[in-house]
Order: sequence, then structure tokens, then C-alpha cells
Amino acid sequence: MAEPEIPVVPIFGLPFSRMNMQDTVRYLTESIELRRTTQVITGNPIMVMMALEDPAYYRAMERAELIVPDGAGVVWAAGYVGQPVAERVAGFDLLHQLMHVGEQKRWSVYLLGTTQEVIEEAAERLQQQYPLVRIVGYRNGFFGDKEDKEVVQAIREANPDILFVARAADNQEPWIARHKDELGVPVMMGVGGSFDVIAGKLKRAPILFQKLRLEWFYRLLQQPTRYRRMLALPKFAVKVIRERENVTKRHPTP
Repeated sequence: MAEPEIPVVPIFGLPFSRMNMQDTVRYLTESIELRRTTQVITGNPIMVMMALEDPAYYRAMERAELIVPDGAGVVWAAGYVGQPVAERVAGFDLLHQLMHVGEQKRWSVYLLGTTQEVIEEAAERLQQQYPLVRIVGYRNGFFGDKEDKEVVQAIREANPDILFVARAADNQEPWIARHKDELGVPVMMGVGGSFDVIAGKLKRAPILFQKLRLEWFYRLLQQPTRYRRMLALPKFAVKVIRERENVTKRHPTP
């Protein structure tokens, strides 16, 4: 069966979905029901800038089945070039929307990433909040290439409907891309710091910060060590403004 066509806006060639949250959840529900391999990337300006500097990372993003506009900067950029997205589809909210549907559908979920303490607490809290979703396994994200086979096999044996992955920014999406065919999970999604918020280690930005598109600033206040990564945000904005005519064109990679 042919995959349904997703309306997208290319941001430096990376296809960001223009679907709203409701349509995104509907699309991913169908992926699970049809057992259709779908890698979901919750894209933001930092990731776009990383991709433009790293061809391998660019290819990993480019080949994902779905990139949602998580970052406020991406939403702004799409509107700036005249191809606005329906709305921001935040990864944290998408995770909870999928868990909510999973309650009705009795889906199974595997959690991978962050520290052992955080992943255990996140698994416990998610199970309490969504008791009808089956948490069929979880594992911390501190493993190297030599352990990949073991980790992949554990996930295959658990046979989840959804795999949520929280690893380092430069590793998360490439790892899923590299192993998605052998994992055999319908929906695989990078969730960044979501487990830290779910476990209570970090607080999510208040609604006011979200509405003002300042979630990145609230995150920076909680984690000042992220300031180097945050420098990509103004660089992204300047690049979009300077290269407006080329924003929707594919960035050439070797």
C-alpha cells in the first residue's frame, strides 16, 4: 500500500510536515495499525543547523518518514517563506497525545535513553498516567556501538508499537535511522529531554513562555550549559533572512 502523501514545507531541503497535531496523531495511528515503519523527528533550528554542517546527519533527517515542526523557529521560518505550517507540533505534547490514543488502542511502548534513574522514574509515571498502555521495556541511553545489537534485539523481542528514544542530540536521530529497519517498530520517535520533564528532573516552560515562543530560553535558564547549542538559534534566523529565496531548496550534500 502506498504511503499517504504528507504536506510539507522544505526548510533548507528538510521536509517539515505542515499537518496540525490532530492530523499528525491520525497519521501515526494509521502507521501503527498498518505496521508501517515511521521515524518521527521533532525538528528544531538547532537540528537544522547541525544537519547543514554534517552531511550524515542531514541524510538521517532527510530520510525520516515524518519531521514535525517542534521548534518555534521552524514555525517562524515556514511562515517567513510563505509556506506556513498549521501549528507547532511539540514533541512533548505529541508523546502524550500518542499515549492518550494508546490507552484506547491498548498499544505497547518501549522507552530508551537518558540515565537509568530518569528512565525508571519516567516509565513509572507514564504507567500511572496511562495504565492501559503497556510499557513493555525500558533501558538507559548509555551504550556504545558494540552494544547496539543487544539493544536492538531486546526491543525486537519486546515488540512495541511505539519506541521513544532520548539520547544525545547528535546521536538520537542517526541511531534510529541506522536501526529502524531491523527494529521493526511501527513508530519510532526521538523525544529529547521529554523523559527528564516526565520524571520531574526538569520543568516544562510555563504556558506564557510557550505562547511567546520562548521555551528555549526557559530551558536555558534551567540548563545554562546548553548555551553553546543555543547559539544556533540566532544563526538560523539570520540564515533564513539572508537566504530567503533558497530556504525551500535542497541543501547540496556530498
